[in-house]
Amino acid sequence: MTTEHFTLQGARAATISESTSRATIFIGSVSAGMVALGLTATATGIGTAFYAFGLVLLFTLSFVGVVTFDRVLQSGIEDLGYAQRIARLRSYYFDVAPELTDYLASVPPSQRFALQGLHGGYWQVFRTIAGMIGVVTAVLAGSVAGLLAVLASDHSAVAGFATGGVVGIAVLAVLMRFQYRAWALAAQEWSFDDEGRKHVAG
Repeated sequence: MTTEHFTLQGARAATISESTSRATIFIGSVSAGMVALGLTATATGIGTAFYAFGLVLLFTLSFVGVVTFDRVLQSGIEDLGYAQRIARLRSYYFDVAPELTDYLASVPPSQRFALQGLHGGYWQVFRTIAGMIGVVTAVLAGSVAGLLAVLASDHSAVAGFATGGVVGIAVLAVLMRFQYRAWALAAQEWSFDDEGRKHVAG
């Protein structure tokens, strides 16, 4: 049981490391892309070359953002599964050796997230790594739409900002809704009573 416990802890560390690495790569790519876009504007001016390069770059970064968002969300849910299995092992320890209760904190499942400062609700999706990636991706997608609107409206900044804002908010809402439903589904698949015993939803 102890070996399984440490194995699960190692697996949790691996999922967290992967999520952090992928987020770092994505944010680094966005930073480098913005630098390249700025250099292009300096070298060629705000002309055809700038818009062509900007559209290709921002669209590519948006795509990378979507797949990064999906993967770090998968890793986060995987981490939740490992945490739930560790909680089951802890409940086993207390069942076999109840005298440990005075030395190891036995926290009911309903209070575990609150003790970590995680109060749930829809707002929580913005605090995850996937949430951060989703916000950046929505900004990139809005920027693509804004550039297209500028070109279609004969270089109207108002049209660009309005279109970019609407598309960015819409993309953000879709990504956050997708994440919220994924977390809710994962939480329903494995549920625990206050003694930490597992129940399968449905």
